[in-house]
Amino acid sequence: MPTLPLVLLRAPLAICRLAQDAPIPEWAARAQPFLTISRTKDELSIIADEASVPANAQSERGYRAFKVAGPLQLDLIGILAVIANPLAQAKLAIFAISTFDTDYVLVKGKDLDAAVIALTGAGHQIELE
Repeated sequence: MPTLPLVLLRAPLAICRLAQDAPIPEWAARAQPFLTISRTKDELSIIADEASVPANAQSERGYRAFKVAGPLQLDLIGILAVIANPLAQAKLAIFAISTFDTDYVLVKGKDLDAAVIALTGAGHQIELE
């Protein structure tokens, strides 16, 4: 299995769920340094730095993100698998996000130390943002 250079993002993230037809909230435009928005027929999901998300938003807070150092070619195979497999073996849940340039894997903050151990044990190199 290939190993990857990973970057641990500093800011804790929140994963938010809004109604499918909800407008993108004003606070999302101010989210720094991380924001991703996905709308499907079922929901509007926003993942943003936790400090930008209002306390009353339906969200799961305290996630930490590993970014695959990129940019990556879109036709690469198995990038998420080489990260997800060691985390699954360590019995850690993930939330994956892909962008045009790279992939992000989020873990709960309480699982961060175990995730670092699992990923470095699999040969991945992790640097702090």
